[in-house]
Amino acid sequence: MKLAGMGEDALVAALLRGLPDGPEVIRGPGDDCAVIGAPRAKTWRLLKTDCVIETVHFLPGENPRRIGWKALARAISDIAAMGGRPEHALVTLALPGSETLKRATGIYAGLRQCAKAYGVTIVGGETARSPGPLFLSIALTGSVERRHCVFRSGGMPGDLLFVTGRLGGSIKGRHLTFRPRVEQAQWLAGHLRVHAMMDLSDGLGTDLPRLALASGCGCHIEPSALPLHAGCTAKQALSDGEDYELLFAIPPRDATRLRTLWSRKFPSLGLTEIGALTPLSPLPPGPRRAGARHGYDHFA
Repeated sequence: MKLAGMGEDALVAALLRGLPDGPEVIRGPGDDCAVIGAPRAKTWRLLKTDCVIETVHFLPGENPRRIGWKALARAISDIAAMGGRPEHALVTLALPGSETLKRATGIYAGLRQCAKAYGVTIVGGETARSPGPLFLSIALTGSVERRHCVFRSGGMPGDLLFVTGRLGGSIKGRHLTFRPRVEQAQWLAGHLRVHAMMDLSDGLGTDLPRLALASGCGCHIEPSALPLHAGCTAKQALSDGEDYELLFAIPPRDATRLRTLWSRKFPSLGLTEIGALTPLSPLPPGPRRAGARHGYDHFA
C-alpha cells in the first residue's frame, strides 16, 4: 500500500501499533501533546514535537524570520491546547549547503523572537546539511496543573462547540505570523469546565472530527455560524487549515457565563459558538453531514 491516498490518521494509527507504554504516561499519542507524570501529581509535564518543511509549510523565498516564528509557534499552540505553559525547546535545522548564513541566522532570529514572546528557553538542538529541502523541527516541553489539563477526549453529547478568532484564508500570510492562544487557553482551563480542547492546525473539517472521535461523540456545526476572515467562505474556514485558533467544548449551562466573562477578559478577540457534540452514530462524524470538506491531510 502506498502512503499517498492512505490518509494521515490511518498512517499514524499503523505506526503507533505496539509502541511501549510506561507508568508515568498519562496520555501518549493521540492528543495535542504527550502528558507525563504521576497520576495524582500537582503538575504534569507536556511534550511536543513539530516541524516545518520548505514547499509544504512555506515557500522557498519566504522571509526566514517568519519561518522561525512559525516553527516554534506551531508547537507552542499545541502546548496551549492542553491548558499548559511552554518552557524549553530543542531545535533541529537541516538546510542545503547552498543556503546562506544570513538565511540561517534569520531563521534563528525568528525563533528567538517567538521564544521571547512566550517565555520559552531554547536550550539546544542539532544542525545538519540536507540535500534539500530545508526543514526545521522543534521539540518543546511544557507544564500544566493536573486539575487544569484539558484533553481532546473529555467531550460529551450536548456540549456546545466554540472557536476563538476567525477562520479561513491563512495562506495570505497569517499561517506565518499567527499568535498562539496561550493566555486564552490557560484562562479557559482555569475559569470554566472545558470538557475538550484542541488547536486548529489542519482545518476545522479535519480537526473537529478528531476531537469528536476522541470523545466518543459525533458532531454537528452550522456553516453559517462560522466566524470568517474577510473575503473567505465557509468552505475555506473548514478546509484551509493553519488557523491555530482554539476549538473547545463546554456544557450548555456554562455558555452564558463564558460569553460574559470572555467579552470582559478578551474584548478584542472574537468567540463564536459553531455547533455541538452529538451522540455517536454510524454516520460519518460531524461536519461532513453539514456538507463540509476536509482540511489539510499530508497523505490524502
